[in-house]
Amino acid sequence: MNLLHPETLVFWTTLFFLLFFFLFVKLAWKPILKTIKEREKSIEDALLEADKIRDEMVQLKADNQKILHEARAKRDEMLKEAKELKEQIISKAREEAQAEASKEIAKAKQVIESEKQAAIKELKNQVSELSIIIAEKILGEELKDKNEQVKHVEKLISDIKFN
Repeated sequence: MNLLHPETLVFWTTLFFLLFFFLFVKLAWKPILKTIKEREKSIEDALLEADKIRDEMVQLKADNQKILHEARAKRDEMLKEAKELKEQIISKAREEAQAEASKEIAKAKQVIESEKQAAIKELKNQVSELSIIIAEKILGEELKDKNEQVKHVEKLISDIKFN
């Protein structure tokens, strides 16, 4: 039997091939298929997770836009309220200042009136004294009771109306 004969080579080659194929199927084929299926599943899971994350990102972006819009609206509302409060404070301050100014003006008028009355009284006293001095000089003598003279002159002066 010649081993190098082509028919023998075909036989042995086929036999080794079948033996190798059988061993390959028994020992390596199932783990390779299992690994491929696991890899396929992990890729599919990763794609599903990526889709899920993409959807979440879209939702987060929409939520962020909504929150941003709400924050802007809140800011605008706060600015509006602050402006209104500022206007109220300014208005109140003006009213208080006007009330205080009115009080001060009324006080000043009262002080002026008081000073005016004091000045008129002082003027009346000086006029009465001058009148007595003039009357004494005219009569050439001093009248008897000086207190009575002052009262009489004051009465005469009070009868005179001043503007």
